[in-house]
Amino acid sequence: MPQLAQRVGRAKPSAIMVIAEKAKQLKAAGRDIISFSIGVPNFLPGEHVYAAAREALQHDSGQYGSNRGADALLDAFLVHIEKLGFKGYGRLNLSIGIGAKQVLYNLAEALMDEGDEIAFAAPYWTTYRDIADIVGVKANVMHCGPDQNYKLVPEQLQAALARKPKVFLFNNPSNPTGMVYTRDEIAALADVLVKYPDTWIVTDDIYNSMVFDGIGYHNFVHLKPELKDRLIFVDSVSKTYGMPGWRVGLIAGPENVAKAITTLNSNHITSVPEVITAAAVAAFAGPQDVPEAKCKEFAGKRDVVVNALRAIPGVVCPYPQGAFYAFPDISVAFGKSHNGVRIESDVDLCAALLEAKGVACVPGSAFGEARAMRISYTCPTAQLQPGLERIQAFFAELT
Repeated sequence: MPQLAQRVGRAKPSAIMVIAEKAKQLKAAGRDIISFSIGVPNFLPGEHVYAAAREALQHDSGQYGSNRGADALLDAFLVHIEKLGFKGYGRLNLSIGIGAKQVLYNLAEALMDEGDEIAFAAPYWTTYRDIADIVGVKANVMHCGPDQNYKLVPEQLQAALARKPKVFLFNNPSNPTGMVYTRDEIAALADVLVKYPDTWIVTDDIYNSMVFDGIGYHNFVHLKPELKDRLIFVDSVSKTYGMPGWRVGLIAGPENVAKAITTLNSNHITSVPEVITAAAVAAFAGPQDVPEAKCKEFAGKRDVVVNALRAIPGVVCPYPQGAFYAFPDISVAFGKSHNGVRIESDVDLCAALLEAKGVACVPGSAFGEARAMRISYTCPTAQLQPGLERIQAFFAELT
């Protein structure tokens, strides 16, 4: 019998979706489940997005679209990134994908050969490690624990870049931690990056509009414009606009990279559909009241979550300032038991928490930090406090 390709054996199901599916099954069986697991914003875009989609349906051409992206979408994205501080970009610096995840996969194919090295910090989004494994590149993971607020420091980056990785992948604001780098922190890392001109820089910053406390969004190229020739900025409509199911991701970067992504698109996805394109244009170019309101709402939820977690003896939770995640260190529970169930790891804890209290969280080991768990606090507000109280009760019952 013919065999599957070796790369398929390196592909693993998303750990996040495994937890989400288990919670879904329990809920279908009648259990009262509160999910803090999957990283979806849990709000819908403004009506103008739907109006644009309906209008596009009425005038649908039924034809293939552009491999790079429709001009209207590229132009709307250019206006969007200029507001974020990216100057001097044109259509030839851009390309699209079916969500940021597919864009990142395309970038891995375009920038690295098998056996090359990619450097990124842990905690990391699970897909970073998965993509590296599938395309056959070595992952140089820089561990950033809660003692350094889950943030990469210049000394770590210096050591990693000295190995001359082909790509440095950076995530700000962070999934899974919700941490946001200050302007000074970005500047310090940029000072290191300029010393290593042979490394591509990919900034996965899809939460750039979900930043709290006036800290602001900052990118390396803002501080060191000379990095523009090797920096690729990744964005999407998923988180900011409540459109994860619409699947639109984009990049801004050097023309040769954007051309490579466009060529790859011509060989697999071809294009983003017209209706989806129209909705994405409306999201970028239309009223921003929905995402702005949601950003304020998430900041308020963040405070509720962090205060509840910090009230649990022994739990450490660095203060997130963006996205919609908290990432507490829950290792105080290791070696203890809950109703006779021994907890030796983050996986044990999340399994016991789901079974005993009906609260779904994702084990931190999925993100490269086995002492933690991820809480996505985008659930309906009415579920937030009860879910946190269940977590507090769980820890109080440990023996």
